[in-house]
Amino acid sequence: MNTKEKDLKYIMHTYGRYDVALAKGKGAVVYDEDGKRYIDVASGIGVNSLGFCDDGWVKAVTEQASTIQHMSNYFYCEQASTLAERLCTLTGLSKVCFGNSGAEANECAIKIARKYSFDKYGEGRNEIITLKNSFHGRTVTTLAATGQDVFHNYFFPFTEGFKYVEAGDMDALKNAVTDKTCAVMFEVIQGEGGVNILDKAYVQELVSYCQSRDILVIIDEVQTGVGRTGNLFAHQNYEVLPDLMTVAKGIGGGLPIGLCMCGEKLKDVMSPSTHGTTFGANPVVCAGANYVLDRVTTDGFLDEVEQKGAYLEEKLLSLDSVKSVRRMGLMVGIEIEGNAHDIAVKCVENGLIIITAKNLLRMLPPLVITNEEIDEAVQILNKTLKENT
Repeated sequence: MNTKEKDLKYIMHTYGRYDVALAKGKGAVVYDEDGKRYIDVASGIGVNSLGFCDDGWVKAVTEQASTIQHMSNYFYCEQASTLAERLCTLTGLSKVCFGNSGAEANECAIKIARKYSFDKYGEGRNEIITLKNSFHGRTVTTLAATGQDVFHNYFFPFTEGFKYVEAGDMDALKNAVTDKTCAVMFEVIQGEGGVNILDKAYVQELVSYCQSRDILVIIDEVQTGVGRTGNLFAHQNYEVLPDLMTVAKGIGGGLPIGLCMCGEKLKDVMSPSTHGTTFGANPVVCAGANYVLDRVTTDGFLDEVEQKGAYLEEKLLSLDSVKSVRRMGLMVGIEIEGNAHDIAVKCVENGLIIITAKNLLRMLPPLVITNEEIDEAVQILNKTLKENT
């Protein structure tokens, strides 16, 4: 059996796959098992921040894998403590809790918010408000936190204690707050929800309102973090500092990682036995993440991300079938004429790996993509759009 046949026979069908088996890649270019070449502007849904098999990243994880590949969290890990120190220094937050995914990071943030409120106010102050069209993960609790009805099915009963309000509507948020509210959780750019970029004034007012009432602000940076939006973290574009921030995807550069970071007033909320993970803070994963931080914080790197994003937006807007572009840095949503999913499938057939978000095409290119590769990606997209109009 070939790869596809084995997949269909032995792997649960939880994904509608493109009809491609990828084999090897470098940077923004990848090849399938038949040797066909693709430009990748999806980055494994925002994970391969430095593209495929960056030389320095490969060296960092290989060297660590040949030293200590895993240790339990009963021991101190130099790679993890260094990563935590750097992240706290770079963000102004105070402590880090490690996990393996964005959903786990969000679960941790929810637990911290509820325990903080329980410790300070007692039982019952545990509701969390999230935004409609949000996406926070696929566990039973993070599905409950996700503000999309389509995800609230099959897996009953979902975790209680979540309310949903329209993004951008402060009156709706204020009306939803009660004496049971402990936190508000949101993405400043709703990736899976359609690359919806929240208004800066709204975000600043929301944060100020919550802080004045000791309602914790949780910002989900799973897709927007680590240089994706032209700043190290997207909330920095809004000039706010959350009480809790969750990070995953791009920070690992291709290995599974999740981080929940908290500010000063929450740094001692969690204690031994209140949370845990077998693989969180894995030294190989943290070695890769430290290298990603090395690259992303290099002088001029984030400026280049914004420059490439602006270049890509200009090229996209020149296409006849593109109606609009939503963009911050290299996080891009493209409104097109026609069905986005069908177009994405055709793009892959033509050599461009692209994904969707609701009814938009979505691009999350490697942060190291070149202008020449952007040109090639746009050319393939244009060809595909013309073939399907």
